[in-house]
Amino acid sequence: MKKMLAVVLTAAMGCSLLGGCSGGGSTGGGAQQAATGGTEAAGDSSGTSAAPVDASMYEVTEPITIQWWHALEDQYSQTVAEIVEGFNSSQDLITVEATYVGSYAQTNEALVAANAAGTGLPAVTVANTPYVAEYGAGGLTEDLTPYIQATGFEIDDFGKGMVDASSYDGKQVALPFLISTQIMYYNKDMADAEGITIPEKWDDMDAFLEKASVVNGGTTERYGTIIPGWDQWYFETFYLNQGVKLINDDQVSTDLGSETAVGLVHKFREWVDKGYVNWTTMDSDASSNMRQAFIDGKAFSVVHTSSLYNTYVDKCDFEVGMAWLPGGDTKDQEIGGCVLLIPSKNDQATKNAAWQFLSYLCSKEVNMKWAKETGYIPTRNSVLQTEEGVEFLKEKPAFQCIFDNLDLINPRIQHPGWNQLSTIWKNYMLEIMVEDVDIPSKLEDMVEEINEVLEDA
Repeated sequence: MKKMLAVVLTAAMGCSLLGGCSGGGSTGGGAQQAATGGTEAAGDSSGTSAAPVDASMYEVTEPITIQWWHALEDQYSQTVAEIVEGFNSSQDLITVEATYVGSYAQTNEALVAANAAGTGLPAVTVANTPYVAEYGAGGLTEDLTPYIQATGFEIDDFGKGMVDASSYDGKQVALPFLISTQIMYYNKDMADAEGITIPEKWDDMDAFLEKASVVNGGTTERYGTIIPGWDQWYFETFYLNQGVKLINDDQVSTDLGSETAVGLVHKFREWVDKGYVNWTTMDSDASSNMRQAFIDGKAFSVVHTSSLYNTYVDKCDFEVGMAWLPGGDTKDQEIGGCVLLIPSKNDQATKNAAWQFLSYLCSKEVNMKWAKETGYIPTRNSVLQTEEGVEFLKEKPAFQCIFDNLDLINPRIQHPGWNQLSTIWKNYMLEIMVEDVDIPSKLEDMVEEINEVLEDA
C-alpha cells in the first residue's frame, strides 16, 4: 500500500481554491501531460541548493483577516468549517473566512475578474489543475518558491508528479490540495443480480451498454451510463487512450479532427440515440441531477470524480461500486481536483498570512481529514507512515481499483490555451449530442476554432 499511495502523489496535482480578501487584498501521455507551458525545473523548488532566504520577510506580525475562496459544495461544509476553525484557534493573529464561490469554472471567472480589477482578490484560492499554466503565464500567481525555502516546507513530500503539475516555468506557483481522478460508479447490487461487469476495454462498451441499459418502446428506463457533458475531463481520457493528441507536439494544433477522434464522436452519438447513454447538459443542477438519477436506479452507472465517493455512499440504499474507466491501447487517467495558490497582486502582509493558512491546509494531518471525510486521495508520502494512512483503504475498500492503477494517473495537460480549448470542445460536443447536426462539418468548425486558440496562446 505504501508503494501504491506514493505513486498517486507522484502523479498528482489537483484543484485550486480561491482565498478572498477585500480592497485589493489588504484584508484578505500518459495523459499527454507534456503539453505544458514549462514546468521542468520544479524539482528544485524546495531550495536545498539555493541561497538562504530571510524567514522574517514572511512572518505575520499583526492581526489580519483573510478570505479563502473554495469550490467545495454543501456536503463538505462541515469539514470546511471544522478545518478553518482548527486553523483560527491554532494561532492568534490570522482569522480566515471561507467563501464558497461555485464551480471551478465560476471560481476561475471570479479570480480573473478580480485580478484584472486589482481589487477584491482572495488571499488563498483553489484552481482546477488545467488553470496552472494559464495563471503562471499571466503572472496571476505568487511564486511560492521563496516561501518554501524560508519556512522549510516539505514540498518533496508530494512527489515529483504533483510538484510538476503545480509548477510553471520552474516556479512553484501552487501547492497540491485535493486530488481525485475519473471513476465509474456503478450499482453493485444490480451488477451482481444481473451479471453485469464494467468492461476494461473500450471495444467492449457496446455489449456492456446494451446489457446495462433498459430501453422499452424507444423510452429509456435505465441508462447504461451517464457522461457529464459539463466538463470535458470526464470524456477526454477515452480520446487519450485511443491515441488522440488533444494538443499536438507542435503545441499549436489539435488532433480532434483525426479519423479516430471523429469515430469516437460518432460512437458517443450512436449510444445517445439508442438511449444507452445520457450526455448531460451544462446547467447548474447537472451534477446533482446525475447523482439523483443514479440514486433512483435510473442509471446503472455514472462517470464522475472519485472525490464524491462519500456522497454517493451516503445517499444510495445499495452498495456502490467503483471501476476504472474502460481503456484503449492504454488505460491512463488524469489527476483531478485542485491546487491552492496565492494571487500575486495581494500586499505582502496578506501573502504572509495566506502562506501560513495554505501550509496548514496542505499539512499531512489536515490532508488525511480531507481524505477520510471526502473521496479525495491522500496526497502526502509521509501519510503512509501514519496509522490513519494504513486504515484508509480498510475504511474505503472500493478505492482498491484506484490504488491498483495509481501508476496510470497522470498530471493534467498544461497549456496557456487549454481553458479556451476545453470550453470550445465541450460546447461543440454538447451540441452534437443533443441536436440533429452534421457531425463531420461541426467537427471541422470546432478544430478550426481550437487551432486558432492554440496559435494565439
